[in-house]
Amino acid sequence: MYFLTGWPRRLLCPLRSEEEPFHIQPSSQRFYFAVLSETQLSVWFSRPSVLIVSYIESAKAAAQFGSYQKAEWKPDDSMIAVATAKGYILLFDVLGGRDDKYLYEPVYPKGSPRVKVTPGYKEEQCAPALSLEMKKPVDLEAPITSLQSLQEDLLVCTADGYLHVLHWDGLGSNGRKAICLTTIPFSLDLQSARGGPSLDLEGVYIRCMQYCVTLDGFAVVLSDGRLGFITPLTTTITADQLQGVWAADVNDGTCVAVNNKYRLMAFGCASGSVLVYMIDTPTGSMQLSHKLELTPKHYPDIYNKTGPVKLICWSPDYSVAMVTWECGGLSLWSVFGAQLICTLGEDFAYRSDGTKKDPIKISSMSWGAEGYHLWVVLSNRRGEGRRSRKEEEEEMVTPPHPSPQAGILQFHFIKSALTVNPCTSNQEQVLLHGEDRLYLTCGDPSQVNSPSDTHPHTHLNPHDGSPLPHPPNPDSSLSQGLSTLLGHKHWHVVQIHSTYLESNWPIRFAAIDTAGQCMAVAGRRGFAHYSLFTRKWKLFGNISQEQNMTVTGGLAWWKDFVVVACYNFTDQQEQLRLYQRSSNLDNAFASVTKLHSDTLLLNVFRDMIILFRADCSICLYSIERRNGSPHPTASVELLQEVSMSRYIPHPALVVSVTLTSVRTETGITLKAPQQACMAESIMLNLAGQLIMLQRDRSGPQVRDKDTSANNKKLLPFCPPVVLAQCVENVWTTCRSNRKKRHLLEALWLSCGEAGMKVWLPLFPRDHRKPHSFLSRRIMLPFHINIYPLAVLFEDALVLGASNETVLYDGLQGPSEPLEALFPYCTVERTSQIYLHHILRQLLVRNLGEQALMLAQSCASLPYFPHVMELMVHVVLEEEATSREPIPDPLLPTVAKFITEFPLFLQTIVHCARKTEYALWNYLFAAVGNPKDLFEECLMAQDLDTAASYLIILQNMEVPAVSRQHATLLFNTALEQGKWDLCRHMIRFLKAIGSGEMDTPPPTPTTQEPSSSTGGFEFFRNRSISLSQSADAIATGKFNLQKTFSMPAGPSAKGRDAECAENMYIDLMLWRHARHLLEQVRLRDLGCFSAQLGFELIGWLCRERNRVARVEDFVSALKRLHKDFLWPFPVTPVGSISSPLKNGRCRAVLSTRLLNSQSADSLLNSDMDTAPPQAASANHSWLDRLEERAKDMDTASSAHSDQHSPQTHDAFLSLLTNKVEEYSVGSATDLTETSSVVDGDWTMVDENSSTLSLSQAELEHISMELANKGPHKSQVQLRYLLHVFMEAGCLEWCVVIGLILRDANVIKQVIGFLDSPEVPQETVQSVQNGLLAVDTWVSTDCLGYKPFLNLIQPQLQELMDSAAEQVQPEAFQPTCQSSKLSGSDGPGGAAVPRAEDSRGVAAPLGLTLPSLEPAGGFPRPPSEDCPPEQTEEQGDEEGAYDCTLS
Repeated sequence: MYFLTGWPRRLLCPLRSEEEPFHIQPSSQRFYFAVLSETQLSVWFSRPSVLIVSYIESAKAAAQFGSYQKAEWKPDDSMIAVATAKGYILLFDVLGGRDDKYLYEPVYPKGSPRVKVTPGYKEEQCAPALSLEMKKPVDLEAPITSLQSLQEDLLVCTADGYLHVLHWDGLGSNGRKAICLTTIPFSLDLQSARGGPSLDLEGVYIRCMQYCVTLDGFAVVLSDGRLGFITPLTTTITADQLQGVWAADVNDGTCVAVNNKYRLMAFGCASGSVLVYMIDTPTGSMQLSHKLELTPKHYPDIYNKTGPVKLICWSPDYSVAMVTWECGGLSLWSVFGAQLICTLGEDFAYRSDGTKKDPIKISSMSWGAEGYHLWVVLSNRRGEGRRSRKEEEEEMVTPPHPSPQAGILQFHFIKSALTVNPCTSNQEQVLLHGEDRLYLTCGDPSQVNSPSDTHPHTHLNPHDGSPLPHPPNPDSSLSQGLSTLLGHKHWHVVQIHSTYLESNWPIRFAAIDTAGQCMAVAGRRGFAHYSLFTRKWKLFGNISQEQNMTVTGGLAWWKDFVVVACYNFTDQQEQLRLYQRSSNLDNAFASVTKLHSDTLLLNVFRDMIILFRADCSICLYSIERRNGSPHPTASVELLQEVSMSRYIPHPALVVSVTLTSVRTETGITLKAPQQACMAESIMLNLAGQLIMLQRDRSGPQVRDKDTSANNKKLLPFCPPVVLAQCVENVWTTCRSNRKKRHLLEALWLSCGEAGMKVWLPLFPRDHRKPHSFLSRRIMLPFHINIYPLAVLFEDALVLGASNETVLYDGLQGPSEPLEALFPYCTVERTSQIYLHHILRQLLVRNLGEQALMLAQSCASLPYFPHVMELMVHVVLEEEATSREPIPDPLLPTVAKFITEFPLFLQTIVHCARKTEYALWNYLFAAVGNPKDLFEECLMAQDLDTAASYLIILQNMEVPAVSRQHATLLFNTALEQGKWDLCRHMIRFLKAIGSGEMDTPPPTPTTQEPSSSTGGFEFFRNRSISLSQSADAIATGKFNLQKTFSMPAGPSAKGRDAECAENMYIDLMLWRHARHLLEQVRLRDLGCFSAQLGFELIGWLCRERNRVARVEDFVSALKRLHKDFLWPFPVTPVGSISSPLKNGRCRAVLSTRLLNSQSADSLLNSDMDTAPPQAASANHSWLDRLEERAKDMDTASSAHSDQHSPQTHDAFLSLLTNKVEEYSVGSATDLTETSSVVDGDWTMVDENSSTLSLSQAELEHISMELANKGPHKSQVQLRYLLHVFMEAGCLEWCVVIGLILRDANVIKQVIGFLDSPEVPQETVQSVQNGLLAVDTWVSTDCLGYKPFLNLIQPQLQELMDSAAEQVQPEAFQPTCQSSKLSGSDGPGGAAVPRAEDSRGVAAPLGLTLPSLEPAGGFPRPPSEDCPPEQTEEQGDEEGAYDCTLS
């Protein structure tokens, strides 16, 4: 509503004086302020805030009259009455200067368009020169306690119990009446006035009094602390015509302030609370409406130490009240008791070091024009021993003698547009306005057209480039979506145009359109509008047109028109005008409709305007857009007039008027849902009472076909019904959405301290006949923590704003400046979910079916899981901590309700984790046993939620139970490859066993490598040295050395603390590894080992002759091809007689091409996308590539594909495209793609500039590349080869050697087979396996033939040793291919040399660098390393060293 902003400003008086001000009184329009000190009356101007005139009493007169005490302005600002200590009333005439005489004038630069055009125009922006003249004083012969100005009279209360009525002009005997308080009859209500108990008022006088226009009476505080209300029974105030009522049970009243708009009287009490009373109309008695008091919950140390209430001040629009106490401090409250600001807590009351500040003590305060400022005079009592801050501040600013008058503080406020222009309540934006700027919550203009908009493209306005509005489709949702309204915490601040502001300050109305892109403001005269698209203001081109109109009933937007209810000074009549946004702001383009009475309020609903007029009637107009040339116009037609004078006692009491589609009978809804768009009812906020007028459908119904000819005849309205009390704001929408009817057809109310209410429609399910006993709508109250300013209907959110403070106490010292006393205030955007409150209220009322329909319509909201958690949490906290037993607990109902949604399991566990352990038993008694819930999670494969339940089980059950469940979860996580969860489970199981763990396992601080980041992340910070000496091979000894150091796992315990738990975990890990190896899932085995730190080599050594055997070589080979996405090799005819014999060329090119494939440039997809195994007649993977690149249909049969010659440009085009074409994917989830060797081709050219490559040579290189799999797979296979070699699993080494087509590996393994340590079964298995592979190759995969031919001597040796002859035609040596394929071994492209891994020395070794999480790749050979040397070393190499760091 109202929000403090910035720091307060101090106004210093230029006159030097010993006196300090203690009272401030505004004029009726609040443009002038009378400030009193002991013998001085000063008049200040509001903008600029300057002193205009000061009257100083002479010493002689001051001795006669006594010091000044109170002041009051005549309503027309022409006189000031001042009360003095000795019972005198001094009247001053306020005389304006001559027309051209100003105290302060603006100075314009030459050529400025702002010159005097209209008479009287200049006064609007200048401080006038006024003078004060004292008239004859009036002596009332008793101390004066209160002054009150009426139209023609001045009421003065004196301490002798009299009420004096003075005439402002005729101050003779005829202009003065005195009424004794004892003659006024007081009773508890007007009905018992004649004979009931009456107050004894002997010796009692009126301490404080204020007149309420709308109640036509005086609210009074009597000297004995009683509260009363005095009503004049006739128009004139005479003794025998006054009647009083008093409030029972209150006798500590101190002050009073009345609210004319809401007919409320706020009485301050000595206890520190404010009692707000209303008059009960039928009986005339005073009824307590609500209290404004600090709660011990929010202000535990100050709530009962504030002292009596000193002052209450309602804002000019009566929407908020400022309260201050004797002990100091300010607090701001909305009209029905919502607290907005209090300076007795937080940064207002404490410094940053925690020390307490003294609260500011206030002697007088007053709101400025339109409530943008609060003028405050601080109290300063000279008699006190401790000097107040006020003096210290003065000393700081000026030397002590003689000091200028002490300053006045000015607090700055920004307020919601709803306070004065309630028509903005049907929009989903928050609009605040300060005195010179607007604050908006709307997002980026590009996001405004929501996806639900039915128009594919937006037509731009030819004038200002903004999107033209489309005719509203009743079904299309205009909701902006959360992205625009909640995108960030910052406001969009728009500065109001200075030219408009300086002549029309203060801004009185502001409005924003539904899209949140156009604003309009209206000040004292005229108006201006602004577009976010163009970032420009539009002002009247003709200044006299601007000055000839004043906005009276407010502003609103209809499509791209501004709707203005204004008064035209030239024609002296009220008008309704519509101005088009894109045309110039000029009356020539306006559509003008004459009105018969003054307009007080205006609102727009769809294509209708509703006006509330000063004669208490409501008018409905229809608007229609006419697209005439050159500018579109709008035609307005009167539809209906409704007189409300019977129900409204005073027109000023109507706070807002709204047309809505809300109605109570749902029968019509079902028969004709299209009528949801129609204006069905009028909502009227009458002084906080929400009144509804529905259309009367009891008469003969006119159906659609009859109304086409004459549809202007609208149905009359029924008599009004009161829906709710204490209503501050109402929100409703004209949109409709079939899916969210509950939320869009509801009515939302803000009710001050009572929170919010929603009037929710209840729909029968599935169009069943509604129950006769079920009401059509239900009013549900709920509390929220923010002050609501807008409702997002579909998104189930309330938007608001709140005051935040920033401390600045850098200037500590003997005297604190103002900036250190007050924190800097900012206004933050806030929002809050309300859905859980509504669901809960429906469940309390046994409306579970309605709650389910509502929740299902909102289930797609991103924060719906949070809504469910909140609902469980709130109910659980209330019921589980209740001291008395609850007869009908709600938690079981809520639990049953949540089971209807798939997120039931998460909701319960998240809620439990966020509540304290003591409440868990109560929670699970209602929702079910956590063991059952855990098992449900496992069945639903929701492992993360199951892990959360484990923590609950661990706290609620014995360790054996939690170990049992943890084991279940661990096994499932292993099977699914959820490595992060596995690591947590290992730690959890160890902690259960060692009793270390009483708390949930903390999230690991360093993120361990997760399975989603690529291949085997080689063990970080661990070194593996896999070494075989060269002579071991020469001597034929089988030698296994292992130096392997690494921690056992993520557990912090050392290996020496071997306990049963570790053994238990190891058994589970071994079982899983065995399972993987049995299923030939080598890739998964590698991931498992790398992710969980499993000691693979040690385990394989133990399992060498058990599970680490290969039963079927052919199926193992196929499985590896599939798992590692490794293409089956193809041999084109051309390679048999390839002329490529230059070793240098071969090494450089193939090394360059392969190593340029960085790891993250490979497209890694899931296993499902792996190519199918090449079975007997499958297309090879290479052919699919070729088809994709060239669209060649060469896939008639596998054999023809494999022998068809390929062209080199097909491969070049592939390689220079994205790599995803030939690296189809890997088993992990990396999805980055980047372009491949584009840059690397140039590198190849530089290195091989001396080579002249023929087409056949290029073709051969391409073929060699195509027969290799992704680079990462190659690294992984090499790693596994080392592991199996080190563990002595020779059969697996043969299989991996075959897939890598690495002759040296086969040679090495066959060398090992001669060793006596190798069991005979292994030798037999290798022989049989190779024979099976040879058979398979001959029939199904000829691509392996060249490689088998290359290793034929070793195979022959093996077969000879077994004395089994193999058909000789199976191995036909071909010299070129054997020489070529040999280079694919350790010396070929795929294995980088040790010299190239800069800085790591390993003799004849292969160094695999530690991989990045995305999967690494070896470095290319350095360019100065001769490739021939590489080749030789590779051929001689028998064993290699693998160092992983």
